[in-house]
Amino acid sequence: MTFIRAAKISEIAPGTIHELEVGGKTIALANVGGKFHAIENTCLHQGGPLGEGELAGAVVTCPWHGWQFDLTNGKIVQNPSLPGLACYEVQLQGDEILVNVG
Repeated sequence: MTFIRAAKISEIAPGTIHELEVGGKTIALANVGGKFHAIENTCLHQGGPLGEGELAGAVVTCPWHGWQFDLTNGKIVQNPSLPGLACYEVQLQGDEILVNVG
């Protein structure tokens, strides 16, 4: 597993989600009460940028058409039986957030 620096902890405030380029992939990185989650950035519906969506707890809402995804598992909130988004492992090292996008 290769972890790549994504951001400083201070750059991702609690209750926010950001669109970032990490290891050649665009991800959505969120801070949910001090716990960081990283998922694919592209909504499964029509490709909306989830990193620009609204965050409520561990759920991100796509800014284009309102599809919602659970950041803990990548599943579609409205229909978790469907395949969801890729989730990426996150580690903290000092003041850095590292993500394994491999």
